[in-house]
Amino acid sequence: MFKNRADRITLEKKLYQLIISRLDGYNIYSQDYRERIFNLIEKGIGGFIIFGGKRDEIKDFIQEIQSISERPLFIASDIECGVGKQIEDATQFPCQMAMAAAIYKEKPGNIKLLKDALKAVACESMDIGINMPLIPVLDVNQNPDNPIICTRAFSDNPEDVAWFGSWYIKEIEGSNLIICAKHFPGHGDTNVDSHISLPVITKSLEDLMKIDLIPFIEAIKEGVSSIMVGHLSIPSIDSEPASLSKKIITDLLRKELGFNGLVITDALNMKALKDFEYVSAGCIKAGVDILLHPEDADKTVEELKWAMKNNILSEEGIEKTVNRILKVKGKIKNITTPLCFPLVRGELKRGKLDYQSHKVLSANITDMSITLLKGTEGLLPISDENKVHVILAGEDKFFESSPFKAIFRSVSTIPSPIPLPQVEGARGIVVFAIFTTVSAGKGTTGIDDKEREQVCRLIKKAKNSIVISFGCPYVLRFFRDADMLIAAYETTEQAQRAVIRCLKGELDFKGRLPVKI
Repeated sequence: MFKNRADRITLEKKLYQLIISRLDGYNIYSQDYRERIFNLIEKGIGGFIIFGGKRDEIKDFIQEIQSISERPLFIASDIECGVGKQIEDATQFPCQMAMAAAIYKEKPGNIKLLKDALKAVACESMDIGINMPLIPVLDVNQNPDNPIICTRAFSDNPEDVAWFGSWYIKEIEGSNLIICAKHFPGHGDTNVDSHISLPVITKSLEDLMKIDLIPFIEAIKEGVSSIMVGHLSIPSIDSEPASLSKKIITDLLRKELGFNGLVITDALNMKALKDFEYVSAGCIKAGVDILLHPEDADKTVEELKWAMKNNILSEEGIEKTVNRILKVKGKIKNITTPLCFPLVRGELKRGKLDYQSHKVLSANITDMSITLLKGTEGLLPISDENKVHVILAGEDKFFESSPFKAIFRSVSTIPSPIPLPQVEGARGIVVFAIFTTVSAGKGTTGIDDKEREQVCRLIKKAKNSIVISFGCPYVLRFFRDADMLIAAYETTEQAQRAVIRCLKGELDFKGRLPVKI
């Protein structure tokens, strides 16, 4: 029987309950690493956030650590694009912006497709043992140069973000999973990556309420279990960053907006708070319940002990927080044998999970997301690949295995020298495929100025030109002179094959752009 009241737990174990530590899925076969994980469990760690690993191995390991833990463990993961975003052999679904491009909320058939996808994500989470999906992203992406949100957001429209977020909460919370809306009070109107430094948002509370807070208010109404607070500076509200601000967490989120679920920090190993001391203690004092991904769980507990000894934190406050955590953990069912509910004709049925059907579902949504922003009549469909010259630009890690190379004979890359005669004398079309990704610590989602200028020069020399963005759609704003502009929202092979089918006339452009460009 699990101890589910804080007054029955030692003080040290209460402090460990406040922490979700990192778990590297590819290290679980190292005996030393396993012993470190088991040691944290013995000390009373609240849970783990999983990065990487293979599906069956991770599933077995989660069952093992849950079976030896005195209390249920939170098993969290950033699965914004489905479980396959983190775990091998699971399904990767389109990113949130691609979902918003594909799904028309006024079409019942589209809504059913969205619900099926969310059920599939929930099923795979339960099958593997992830009980705390750190989704959805409820940031309203208002800055085209946002380096860390971008396609992770549904839209730049707060009502659309709220609508999609509500469906995520209904379907995934409805599966007894502990969903987490992020990044309160809104990371969408920044041009700084909080993995690198602290973004400053110059809006007033009134402005935040009109746009950024709308999706979070709706999420609270839907009964979201947890909300992640971003590492964001909002001087109009408090001189302290949001994750250290009592005014933002206790006064705004809890009292004014009425949220009584779990408050989680964004990852504490990020660089946004590097200039602040005693961050973990400060977060708890401000009203946070869970410290996510600190560099060292043991050192974090020592800091919390120090804060209690110096009357910065009280045992009464810690006990109240732990009771809130344990109440939410009551949702975790059958922790030693995660239940498996496969999707059969849109319904949840007990049995073996059909991962293959989820891959088909994901591909269908990707096909529906491809968006035509600008078109010139007569360019498509491409019937003769020999009349097309493809130029690959952006992040070159996507060039080596791109299906464009397998399908089109004439392919070159930027920044490699481009055979200008092929561009200037092309009898047909020059296709520019530009690859960009949202990645922690990279600091940008665009292409650099030299590449951009080179693409613009080549567009002017080409007889006909098509520019495709794989990833950030905002890059298309620099290439308005092209004859055709197409937005995919990811760099995946699945997205590339969908675009190629559109170019060849095998697939219609069905997506609509979720943001203004």
